[in-house]
Formats: sequence, C-alpha cells, structure tokens
Amino acid sequence: MLSKLKTNAAVAIASRVNVLYCSRSFLSRTLLCTFLLLACIATKAQAEEGKTYTNSQDFQLHGFISQGIIDVNGSDFVNDDGELSTELTEIGLNISYQLTNNFRLAGQVVYLDGGNRYAQGARVDYALLDWSAFTDEHWQANIYLGRFKNNHWLYSSSRDIPFARPSIILPQSVYFDGFRDIAVGSDGIAAKLSHSTDEYGNFDFQLSYGSSPISDEQTKNILSEYAQGSAEQDHDAQASIYWQPAFSPWRFGVSLLDAGFTYDSAGPAKGDFFYDSDFTFQFYTMNAIYEGEKWEFSGEIYQQRFTIDGFYFPAFKLDNIGQGFYLQSRYKLTQKLTFLARYEDFYLDKDDKDGKELEESTGGAIPYYFGFHKDITLGVNYDFTSNFSIRAEYHWVRGAGRLTPVVAPNPEINNSEDWQMWAVQLMYWF
Repeated sequence: MLSKLKTNAAVAIASRVNVLYCSRSFLSRTLLCTFLLLACIATKAQAEEGKTYTNSQDFQLHGFISQGIIDVNGSDFVNDDGELSTELTEIGLNISYQLTNNFRLAGQVVYLDGGNRYAQGARVDYALLDWSAFTDEHWQANIYLGRFKNNHWLYSSSRDIPFARPSIILPQSVYFDGFRDIAVGSDGIAAKLSHSTDEYGNFDFQLSYGSSPISDEQTKNILSEYAQGSAEQDHDAQASIYWQPAFSPWRFGVSLLDAGFTYDSAGPAKGDFFYDSDFTFQFYTMNAIYEGEKWEFSGEIYQQRFTIDGFYFPAFKLDNIGQGFYLQSRYKLTQKLTFLARYEDFYLDKDDKDGKELEESTGGAIPYYFGFHKDITLGVNYDFTSNFSIRAEYHWVRGAGRLTPVVAPNPEINNSEDWQMWAVQLMYWF
C-alpha cells in the first residue's frame, strides 16, 4: 500500500512538472525525468520483492506534505485582502540513486502555495549529477552538474524542506521569499572541497556558477504587477567557506554572491510602461551557529549592493548598499518540544536607515517605511512522532522593506508601518 502511494505521488508530481516546468534547461529536465522513471521502476520492483526504501543502499525516495494556516494583519505578505489564508502548502518528493561508487543522481520536485510570497505551482528545486571526484583520509572533492542546490548560506540547504528549517517563515532579511526560487538553486556547475583533521577541524570550500529561469509570475513578484515584459537571470556566481573547529559545537562561515539580471520591456503598445534595464545584485554574509544538547544559537550579518540601469526610464540609475542581520535561539525543553526566539533587522540603504530620503526622492510615492524591515518572532515546535510535527509562530513586524513586488512597491495595500502575522503548520515526511 505504501509503495502504491509513493508511486502515485511520483506520477502526480511528474505530471504537474511536465505542464508547469517545461521551460527548464535541457539537462535539468533530462535528469528529472530519469529520477521519476527510476522512482516508478524501483518502487514496483521493491514492492514485488517486499523491500522498503530505507533498506535500499542505492535508491532513496523521500517526501513531505505540509499544510497550515496563516493570518497577516497590515500587509500583503500573503494576500491582498488580509483574510485568514490556507496558502501555506508545501508538497515535495526527493530522489537519490547511486549509479556507481563515484556518481549519484539526486533531485527534488515541489508544489508550493504561499500566496504573494512566491509563485504558486510546481517547480524543480534541484536535479543534478553528483560526481565524487576525489576522496582520501582528509580530503573530499565533489562536482555537481545540472540544477544544483545552493548550500552557501546557513539555512539555504534546508530552506526547501519544512521540517528541516528552524521556522515556518525564515528571516526575510536574508532568506527573502520573493527571491525563493532564484536562491534555492541554479542551472550550471558547482564544486565542494572538504578537509578534515583532528587538529584544525573541518573546512568546507564551495564554488558555483549558473542561472535560474524567471517565470512571468516571478517577474511580477520581483519587479511590479504592471511589468508586461520578460526578466532573465544572466549569471549567478557564489563562493563560501565554512569552518568548524575540532570537537567544537560552533561553526563559522563566509559567503559571496554576484548575480546579473536583464528586463526586456514589452513596450507601450502592450501596456508595458517600463523600459529595458539591467540589474545587479551582490550579497556578502558572515554567519555562525552553535548547536548544543539543549540550546542552539545562530545568526547571519550581511551587506548587499543592488543597482538598476533603466526600468523606470532609460537614463534612470540606482546604486544602493543595504545591510541586515538576524539573531536566533532555539531551546529544546524536551525531546518533543522546542521553542524559538528571533530578532532581525534590514535596511534597504545603509545611509538612509529611516527611509526619509527614499520618500523624498519619490515625491512621497513610496513611504519611508519601505526602506527597512524589523521582525521579532516567537515560535514553538512539537513532534508528535519522529515524522509528524506541528509548528506555530507569531511575528511582530515594522516596515515594508521585505514585501513583494520589490522594485516597484505597492504602498496602496501596504499602508501600515507596523503589522503582525501568525502561522500554524502541520508537517509529515517519509
């Protein structure tokens, strides 16, 4: 019965991806089709032999289903009417198949519904070929080809799995949901080099280069609901290094990102009053995490540079340096019950932290509170079983600097400097 359910899940998600995701790169789509075909064949074969996924050394199939309710008062973070919403759905299927000792296929498809946070529908988070190029007592080198997963930030490798991340809504100062699909992974190549010794601890060096497709809905979420043209990411180059001292509960990291985007206007004849434009986004972070028996402390501090050349009119220029950080703690009261507390702060322009210059430069069209974002979060997680949990959290937010759309904000709906939200989510995984 379980095998039948898993096969049906694979087929259902495959059909959604086939319809909604046909514009992906050829390599990613080929790998994904291979994963889903292997899932169906292996599921049937293992069912006939009475085997389970957990005792298969070469093939692994896992998934998750999460559903919740969310209520936002004072912004369009989820919806425009401010009503209680069930747009808190995450369904995923991930597959791994060990081809040989040195080569592995891995992929994940998800269906998401998060309201205004990101586009509703199915997408491929990653679909890659993992090559273990070198391994010895102290060193390991891996090359990833296809749609690889972003592992550069503290929670970037777990943000796509509800039960693996620390909260329902991650700190938007770093993990902005408006950029979710672009930030999760890229089509291209990545490399990871790990070094481990008893004297100096563990080091991870990572490099990646690629790009992500941007759908029409993503274009509207990022730029403006009135943008009728098409956006494209030209490149996304990232690097990071992490160090965990020997026998230490602490881990420290630094990451760098440089990305370029273009917007091709559809022209006034098609109702597009924006112009061809170029965007650059540079993002630099430092982070640390402590993982003890009961306590966990983590934080990230970053600086970003965002430039616009065009868009509003051909000669328009913008070059902003923004800054932000968050500090987070989790306490495990019992084996089943965990509490969370977090504070985050973000400024769109480090030289205009109160947003007054933003409001003056736009003649009052964009209020000052779009220049920053501050959030105090309290949360709780309870594990009913090893694979079934419930999570709840409440946010007190000041500012609209992390709401979509980004480039041309919507002050008509977001007319409050202070707003709150709460969310409850049930999570099941297998």
